[in-house]
Amino acid sequence: MELGPYLLLATLEGAVTAAVLALTASGLALVFGVMRVVNVAHGEFFMLGAVIAWWVASHIGGAPVWGFTAALVLAPLIVGAIAAAADMTVLKRLDYDPERTIVATIGLLYILQQATLMTYGPDARPVEPPFNQRLALPWIEWTETGLGLYWPWGLSTTSYKLAVIGAAVVVLLGIWALMTRTRIGLLMRATQLDRDMALAFGIPVERVYALVFGLGAALAALAAVLIVPIQQAHYLMGHDPLLLSFIVVIIGGLGSLPGTILAAIFIGLTDGIISVFFSPTLAKILATLLVALVLVFRPQGLFGTRAA
Repeated sequence: MELGPYLLLATLEGAVTAAVLALTASGLALVFGVMRVVNVAHGEFFMLGAVIAWWVASHIGGAPVWGFTAALVLAPLIVGAIAAAADMTVLKRLDYDPERTIVATIGLLYILQQATLMTYGPDARPVEPPFNQRLALPWIEWTETGLGLYWPWGLSTTSYKLAVIGAAVVVLLGIWALMTRTRIGLLMRATQLDRDMALAFGIPVERVYALVFGLGAALAALAAVLIVPIQQAHYLMGHDPLLLSFIVVIIGGLGSLPGTILAAIFIGLTDGIISVFFSPTLAKILATLLVALVLVFRPQGLFGTRAA
C-alpha cells in the first residue's frame, strides 16, 4: 500500500482517539474551570463507565443495539450520580481546598479501582458494538489521465468508528449549547468567575459544584461507553485517559473548553498517526515533551489567560 492511503487510515484511527479524548478531557476541564479542583480520579470514572457498560450490555438480551443503547444512557447517569455524591460527601467537607482535594481524589481513585477489582475481576471484557459494517475508503490521486478515485485493497474502516466521531461532535456541541445558551450554563459561568459574588447573588454554589463534578464524570463515562466496543473494559484502563486528559487540558489552557477540544484533536490525531507509523510509546513521549514546552514558554496554556 502506498504512503497516502496508509496515512489516511492512520488519520482516521487518530480521529477516533481524538473524539474520545475530547469528551474525556472536556469533563476534566469543566471541573477545573468551574470548581478549581484537580480531579485525579477522572480516569477511574472513565473506567467505571466502561465496566458498567459491559455489565448493562451483558444483562440485556436481544440484539446488541439494545444493550449498547441502554449502556449509553445508564452508565453516564450512574457514574455522574456517584461523582456528585462524592462531591457532596467528601469535597464539600474539604471546602474545595486545592491541596486537600487532590489527596481526596487520589483516595477516591484507589477506592473505585479496588472496588471494581473485587466486584468485576481482573479480566478484560469486550462489549459488542451495535453495528460494525466494514466500509471501503476511497483514495483520490492524480493519474496520467487526470484526477482519479480508487479503492486500495485493504483500506477500510468500520461504520461504528465513524459513528463514534459523529457522536462526540454532537455531544460537544451540546455541551457548548449548555454552557452558552441555558440558565444552568449561566450559573456555571457566574460561579466560575467569582464564587463569593455568586453566593452573594443567591446562586446555590454547592449544588452547581455537585452538578459540574457529576457532569464531568458523566462525560468521561460516556467516552468510555463509546470506546469500549473497540477496546475492552478493564479495571486498570483509566490510567491512559487520565494522563492524556491532563496533557490536553494543560496544552489547551486550564479551564478552557475550546482550547481543550482543539488540543484533544491535535493530540489525538498525532497519537494515532505516530502510533501507527512508529509506536504508542513514542507518541506518549512526544506529547509529554510538548507539555513541557508549553509549561516553559506559555504556562497558562495555548488558549488560557494569564492570572492577574
